[in-house]
Amino acid sequence: MKRLVILITIILTVLLSSCGGSSRLLNFPFDSGGRSLNSPAAELTPRVSGRYIVFSSDRFGRQDIYLFDMVSRRLVDLPGLNSFDAIASSPALSKNGRYIVFASNRQGKSGIFLYDRETRQLRNLTTNLQAEVRNPTISADGNRIAFESSANGQWDILVYDRAGQPINIPTEPQ
Repeated sequence: MKRLVILITIILTVLLSSCGGSSRLLNFPFDSGGRSLNSPAAELTPRVSGRYIVFSSDRFGRQDIYLFDMVSRRLVDLPGLNSFDAIASSPALSKNGRYIVFASNRQGKSGIFLYDRETRQLRNLTTNLQAEVRNPTISADGNRIAFESSANGQWDILVYDRAGQPINIPTEPQ
């Protein structure tokens, strides 16, 4: 059932994001050892961007972020991204696949993290935010990150730049 859900999600994402040309069924092999896209574990919140699929999975006893390259048909190594003491969830990916943003919970504290695949650096964008955070997304160019925050006692949407600074969005049209 899990494989069917992830396959349907991928198909719908590809079909809805394509502008012309013919669509095709994406069919990736099942790997019981967890070295491919589909495994016996829970594959959560898959998102497609260009040639990549980013998702979280508990395939090795902890919930980590994975990146699958649909062209080479293999998982991409993400050195320095996953941590033994954190639960990672809700990943999103910039259009070119360089930036991965995700939510993580470590020792009861949630944060929004940005991973740069080129520099292999991981940054907590919400270190100074005293709130629960969840459900991040990233702009196609990787410059803006939006996520939910409970800082005001309700779930509000905040927008930060890649450096972790809030972006002031005008409330009045100009």
